[in-house]
Amino acid sequence: MIVFPNCKINLGLNILKKRPDGFHDLQTVFYPIGLQDALEIVQNGQNNETNFHLTGNSIEGKTEDNICLKAYYLLKSDFPDLPPVNFHLHKVIPTGAGLGGGSSDGAFTLLLLNKKFNLGLTEDQLISYALTLGSDCPFFIKNVPSFATSRGEVMKEVILDLSSFFFVIVNPQIHINTGWAFSKIKPGNQPYSLLDVINSPITEWKNYITNDFEWPVFEAFPEVKQIKELLYNKGAVFASMSGSGSTVYGIFEKGTIPSFSFPDHYFLKVI
Repeated sequence: MIVFPNCKINLGLNILKKRPDGFHDLQTVFYPIGLQDALEIVQNGQNNETNFHLTGNSIEGKTEDNICLKAYYLLKSDFPDLPPVNFHLHKVIPTGAGLGGGSSDGAFTLLLLNKKFNLGLTEDQLISYALTLGSDCPFFIKNVPSFATSRGEVMKEVILDLSSFFFVIVNPQIHINTGWAFSKIKPGNQPYSLLDVINSPITEWKNYITNDFEWPVFEAFPEVKQIKELLYNKGAVFASMSGSGSTVYGIFEKGTIPSFSFPDHYFLKVI
């Protein structure tokens, strides 16, 4: 059985306060994007081992720390009869890029195991498991445009039709450490409700919608700022960094796709 974990972008990302548990309260709008990995799970009938195989983009860290395996063993702790499986993850979504690719892989693992082995988990139960894996993971259980608060797990679906636009996704292959990014943020309340602003015309978004991680990332990595400026210069109606970076996206009206000139090592995708 195979699934295709997609990524997300953040339409606005505001860090409101640090919580006693060390996490942060935030507000953001998650929007799913059709840039996808491929994840296959096959029951291993040959031996009693669960194996993981990776192709495509490399992932930092040890294989045993991969979020797909963490998701498997998280479920196996409550479902000890879960059989051994072979994982094959083909990685396309850039890692450490603010696109939630790893979170999506983990969430889709939960969804796939639940379906393949008839575990009977509800959406709320899957969201609870996903939150154990990471703050962005619950979004991918629902995988619809959502206004998110708390750590990102309290979600309200928003009606947001961007079908008359296309997205340009640019990643300069700079890995942003999320812990470092949070250490540079000074949490605080915003003078507006992101939920209200997102329902305004998209041409108004650039006047109100912000990503709190942009200023420290732009200061440390000016080339990321330059990507955003270029997207606006090419006619984007809205452009922003996603998550804690370093991916920047531009939203363009459908029509003639502008030409872009980025260094060869940049990741560029038009969706």
